[in-house]
Amino acid sequence: MTKTKQAIRILVADDHAIFRDGLRRLLEGADDMQIVGEASNGVECSKMLPKLKPDILLLDLRMPEKDGLGVLEEINFDNLATRVIVLTAAEDDRDVVRAMRLGARGVVLKQSASDLLHKSIRKVHEGEIWLDNRMTAEVIDAFKKSSESGQRREKPLLSDREKEIVQLVAQGFRNREIGEKLFISEQTVKNHLHNIFDKLGVSDRLELALYAIHHRLIEQS
Repeated sequence: MTKTKQAIRILVADDHAIFRDGLRRLLEGADDMQIVGEASNGVECSKMLPKLKPDILLLDLRMPEKDGLGVLEEINFDNLATRVIVLTAAEDDRDVVRAMRLGARGVVLKQSASDLLHKSIRKVHEGEIWLDNRMTAEVIDAFKKSSESGQRREKPLLSDREKEIVQLVAQGFRNREIGEKLFISEQTVKNHLHNIFDKLGVSDRLELALYAIHHRLIEQS
């Protein structure tokens, strides 16, 4: 199948050859996706990343020699535009939370339907955070347990402007970009975010995006 010029370039890192083969067959069937490399362990993955500079890294958390968390710890996201989607069998939500803290932008269960994997890759490539419905509640709960923030309101009272900012944060926009889109200053965006964090009881932008998805403050199509 002929790929489009803007095909999403994907690196797959998983130690099971059969699983990698299945992913390759699945993703190569999409005309907007291209696998540019495969790694069977974390050491290989770390070496391939700066050379291939993929758009998306599909990263297994459980690998020999160096696990997925070890790979994430080494990635300098300021110099590498790759966005990471963690592949997991959901053995331990603490590892998933740590992966998100280290910069992963999506979590996909290995047993998920193929259409969800395609959708997650496209969404994360566009700058959004992806968690399928089965994982969102678990990750949010784990964030609550690991957070030192106070109690969160079940029905937070956000202004229309605050809701707009929450949506843009969840879509991956930075403060300056949000200000440009809403025709307000970057400092005003920061002030709004301070109020939003206080209202929702979240401590950073990642928690805000996850909270918004879980509580349907934004719609994840």
